[in-house]
Amino acid sequence: MLRDADLGLLGNSQKQTLNKYLDVWLDTIAKPRLQYRTFKDYGDLLRRHVREPLGNIKLSDLKADHIQTLYGKMLERGLSPRNVATLVQLPKKNQKEMDVLSKDEAVLFLETLKGERLVAMFSFALASGMRCQEYLGLQWKDIDFEQGTATVQRAVVWHRTGGGWHFSQPKTAKSRRTVPLPSTVMQELRRHRIRQNEERLKLGASWHQNDFVFPSEIGTPLNPPNVIRHFKRILKKAEIRTSIRLYDLRHTTATLLLQAEINPKIVSERLGHATIVLTLDTYSHVLPNMQKDATEQLEQMIYRKTGTLS
Repeated sequence: MLRDADLGLLGNSQKQTLNKYLDVWLDTIAKPRLQYRTFKDYGDLLRRHVREPLGNIKLSDLKADHIQTLYGKMLERGLSPRNVATLVQLPKKNQKEMDVLSKDEAVLFLETLKGERLVAMFSFALASGMRCQEYLGLQWKDIDFEQGTATVQRAVVWHRTGGGWHFSQPKTAKSRRTVPLPSTVMQELRRHRIRQNEERLKLGASWHQNDFVFPSEIGTPLNPPNVIRHFKRILKKAEIRTSIRLYDLRHTTATLLLQAEINPKIVSERLGHATIVLTLDTYSHVLPNMQKDATEQLEQMIYRKTGTLS
C-alpha cells in the first residue's frame, strides 16, 4: 500500500473504502498484467470472500483485527487462507514422454485431410507450430501472400462460463512473431479463401464479419472442443493413434524440425517460446540423436583427416 500511495493509487485514504481501492487495483494493476481468465478469477475471489465483510471499511480504518477476523470466518467455512504449499516439499518432476506424429504419420495425416473443410487449418497448424488460440485468432490481414508469412497479433479466448469469446494479447512478448510458411500451405490458403468467400456469399447478412482465416461456417471463431472432435475423427480415419492431442501438432512441428537439424534457436522463434532454454528442455528427447550427429560431423571434419594420433 505504501508503493500504491507513491503511485497515487490510494487517493485520499481517509475517505476511500477498501472496495473502491480494489476497483482501482483490479483495473490499473491486475488487468494489464494478467490473462483474462486469471483476472476474472481474482475479481470473483475478492467478491466472494473479501468485499462483503471488509469492502465498506475505509482504508484508514482497516486494522489487523479485521483481517484476522476474516481469516477466522474463512476457516469456519472450511477454507484455507494460508499458503499450504510452503509446508510441503515438491515431488520429483517426472518428464512425461512426448507423443508426436512421426514423419510418415504426418504425411498420412495430411493425405487424410483431403476434402475436409478444415484441411487448410490443420495443414497450417502443422506447418506453423502455432498454438491453437493463435491460429484460431488469425485474421486475413495477418497473412502476407507475397512474402509467404503469417503474423501472430492476437489470440482468441473462449469464456469458461456463459459462452462468448474475446481477443487477448499473445501469451508472451516472443509470441508476437512472423512465421514463414511452405509454398504448398500458402497455395492451400488461397484455395481456402475462395471457398470461404463462397460460404460468406451464400449466408449473406447472416455471416459474421470477423475476418477470421479459420472461422466456423457462419464466420464466428471456431470453438476448440469442436476442433478437437474433428481432429480426433481424422486421426481415426487415418488409423493413427487417437492419443495424439491437437496441441501435439505443435510438438510435432518442433520435433521434425529439430530432427532435420534446424538450429534450436530458429525452432524456438517459430514456436514463440520465451527463451531457447524452454525449447531445449521441452524437446530434450530429440537432443541425443542431434548429439550423435554432431559427433559424426566432428569425425568427418577433422579426426578422419588426421588418423591415429598416437
